[in-house]
Amino acid sequence: MKKFGLATQIFVALILGIVVGAIFYGNETAIAYIAPIGDIFIHLIKMIVMPIVIAALIVAVAGVGDIKKLGKLGGKTLLYFEVITTIALGIGLLAANLFHPGTGIDMDHLQKGDISAYEQTATATQNKGFAETIVHIFPKNVFESMSQGDLLPIIFFSVLFGLGVAAIGDKGKPVLHFFEGVLEAMFWVTNQVMKAAPFGVFALIAVTVAKFGVSTLLPLGKLVLAVYLTVLFFAIVILGINAKMAGTNIFTLIKILKEELILSFTTASSEAVLPNIMKKMEQFGCPKAIVSFVIPTGYTFNLTGSAIYQALASLFVAQMYNIHMSFFEQVTLLFVLMLTSKGMAGVPGASFVVVLATLGSMGLPLEGIALIAGIDRILDMIRSAVNVLGNSLAAITMAKWEGEFDKDKAQQYMNSVKESKVA
Repeated sequence: MKKFGLATQIFVALILGIVVGAIFYGNETAIAYIAPIGDIFIHLIKMIVMPIVIAALIVAVAGVGDIKKLGKLGGKTLLYFEVITTIALGIGLLAANLFHPGTGIDMDHLQKGDISAYEQTATATQNKGFAETIVHIFPKNVFESMSQGDLLPIIFFSVLFGLGVAAIGDKGKPVLHFFEGVLEAMFWVTNQVMKAAPFGVFALIAVTVAKFGVSTLLPLGKLVLAVYLTVLFFAIVILGINAKMAGTNIFTLIKILKEELILSFTTASSEAVLPNIMKKMEQFGCPKAIVSFVIPTGYTFNLTGSAIYQALASLFVAQMYNIHMSFFEQVTLLFVLMLTSKGMAGVPGASFVVVLATLGSMGLPLEGIALIAGIDRILDMIRSAVNVLGNSLAAITMAKWEGEFDKDKAQQYMNSVKESKVA
């Protein structure tokens, strides 16, 4: 296996997973044996994310040290995230009007998924209101937030702690060295976990195909095609323009992140590659302080692939029930999605919960989303990959905006990548 790179191993695992899943379609016993392998891999990924985010943010903020400089970076980053996600939502709505994926679907032949858990989460989160969402950013118990994988309070705590480490001067140096050590150790752990990636991918894909089969895709093929084409258009054209403005090339970035994009696509998890994209963007010339702040924050505020899906899925449900939405209603839907997508940050199954909350706010039938629950994983694969690409590009954009992007380092990294391929 050492002859082949991780990307090749994952691709082979993907093909084998599809074949095995097709062979054991509907076989509950086989699914029960294969599923734990994928679950273990996902658990390992979730295990490494939180320590890396905390250590990286503390090291980054303590490195910056200046609260004004940090506030300036934070303001610019959030402004960028808001603009790019709004564009993504707008493109999702345009695509829904262009493709009409929900028109002419025979709902009687669709398998309904169980969305009760998501409904409860959507209702609970909606009832919070805007004020409570803001309050939620400030953790009452940081260990509770860690155990729940809730990134927003963790980001706030880590930034505050990092500022504290910087403020106490020499006394803070041992603490800073400790977290630098934690970060390096966690990157080593990540490398070990990634060795199991092909097995995790194989199991996750095999279980998905064995559970749902290809027949589940056919009635909703138009929606799958619409989501994939729109997300790819956004990645190549919109992010491509963004990359050009930042002085780089989107295809160069895709080449650099090849393994991470394949892994996030096959596992339907952008968390799986968080440590790797942070390391690669740093090697590509972005300062550690910017990478460590922008990328973890982007995992909450800059999910462009998810934004496209949310807009498309909302209009898909309206079209499926023959509910015509005027231009004004669609603009309202855009603003509702802007609010709900931020309010659901850090909630498990956030994309699904956002769509549910949005349907409820717009008076659209909630049961419509249950009809696409079966294929949600297939849709999640492409949106996870684009979330990864978008957050990596955000780090480059912010480094350029701050005038701290190291072109020479980026060129050296590109040369080393080319040399390693030749070797």
